[in-house]
Amino acid sequence: MTEKSDYLNDEEKKFLLQLARQSIIHYLKNRELLSVQVQNPRLKEKRGAFVTLKVNGQLRGCIGYPLPYKPLYQTIIEMAVAAATEDYRFPPLEEDELQDLTVEISVLTSPHKVTGPEEVVVGKHGIIISKGHNSGLLLPQVPSEYGWDLETYLSHGCLKAGLPADEWKRGVELQVFEAQVFSEEDFQKA
Repeated sequence: MTEKSDYLNDEEKKFLLQLARQSIIHYLKNRELLSVQVQNPRLKEKRGAFVTLKVNGQLRGCIGYPLPYKPLYQTIIEMAVAAATEDYRFPPLEEDELQDLTVEISVLTSPHKVTGPEEVVVGKHGIIISKGHNSGLLLPQVPSEYGWDLETYLSHGCLKAGLPADEWKRGVELQVFEAQVFSEEDFQKA
């Protein structure tokens, strides 16, 4: 985040994590989106965000809005359900998986264009690689989780965009963003 004031506090993070989990449970039981009233003005701000789901530590779904389309709380409701039911890489989440489910949320800054790969800071920046109609996004925590260097990170960004792995060397549009990342695990340890 560019401004410390953009960071959510622990109470706001806990609320969003609970909201994501409740949204998934509600959808699996009722096949409709959860409807809630939120008073906190910070949670009503339009922000980009991703919801990542893991079952027994393994990725189980990850979907989000990179741009600030909707109020943050609404984005979390919709993206939690989408990560559970619409990630093409996985079958829809089943109710019996909920006990082993961990929710992680990434609240994003707005992406901005950079002039070249040398401006990307691994572990700090998420990337969006685009060329023509192809586009791929990787969250800033991904290269750290897999131990990737910059070249590997950019190559995976190209693959995610449906481009050859080395396309970043030939010229792509490259945008970066930052994220405040928090997980249910953060509060289970405390």
